[in-house]
Amino acid sequence: MSQQTEQKTAIVTGAARGIGLATTKQFLAEGRRVAMIDRDAEALMAEAGALENVLPVVCDVSQPDQVDAMIAEVAGAFGRIDALVNNAGVADFGPIEETTFERWRTVMATNLDGVFLCSQAAIPELRKTSGAIVNIASISGLRASTLRVAYGTSKAGVIQLTQQQAAELGEYGIRANCVAPGPVRTKLAMAVHSQEIIDAYHDAIPLNRYGSEDEIASVIVFLCSDKASYVTGQTIASDGGFQSTGVGLPALRT
Repeated sequence: MSQQTEQKTAIVTGAARGIGLATTKQFLAEGRRVAMIDRDAEALMAEAGALENVLPVVCDVSQPDQVDAMIAEVAGAFGRIDALVNNAGVADFGPIEETTFERWRTVMATNLDGVFLCSQAAIPELRKTSGAIVNIASISGLRASTLRVAYGTSKAGVIQLTQQQAAELGEYGIRANCVAPGPVRTKLAMAVHSQEIIDAYHDAIPLNRYGSEDEIASVIVFLCSDKASYVTGQTIASDGGFQSTGVGLPALRT
């Protein structure tokens, strides 16, 4: 077996920015090769061009044919798949009565269908390595909040899907876990969160701050590692304690 096929690998979807990019860099730092998956070709190629030991693949995870082709390309290039991080997601916030079915389906197609499709397609390769799946949900999948009927429901589905994967794939040595981030200081969040919302989050979170992309990535990489070899079917809320403090923030209702 060549050194290349002995080197552990990971697939990270939604890898062109944010948590996905941070996770990619942490995997690279520990010596893995990483397949960076994103549907934003321009952003993906720009980020991948600055890194080594990566394979950028443009793919819309909501499209079965694209997903099958992506997994085949990664397996062919790397010779093995040891970890799959289902991070790709879209957000759409609004009142229930204003959420059209088209908006609902757009969120579900990426956030839930994409996790199902990528995981299912990767199973044959993950069986060979006793690999790991880590799905990225959200604190919104663990607790209800206003304006998140599609987003929160999709992330709750991801949590249940993770448990299904753990129950059914454990016999193959495949572990499946979920990370539910709380508020994270991304460029997007800071652009859309008003000062009132920022202050409300700081007051409600026991650690009194947003999380960072690297902090979420560290939990993901841990769950993919041998250090988590007896952990499966779990949802870890990486949220600064936000889940423990009750529900609903008035500042987030508008």
